[in-house]
Amino acid sequence: MAVPKRKTSPSRRGMRRSHEALATEAHAECSNCGELKRPHHVCAGCGHYDGREVAVAGRALKRAVRI
Repeated sequence: MAVPKRKTSPSRRGMRRSHEALATEAHAECSNCGELKRPHHVCAGCGHYDGREVAVAGRALKRAVRI
């Protein structure tokens, strides 16, 4: 069985893990109300997507019609 000959230093361990960081989520401003929303998603504040209302504002968007 393969066993490491030396202890991995904290620096080397950190360099190996450098790509495991969480990426920041993208946000765009809603063109209708100006609230931040995820790109290509219906706005949770006003229910608009791509310049038109696709969901009634104030209702849960889980049952909104997908485009």
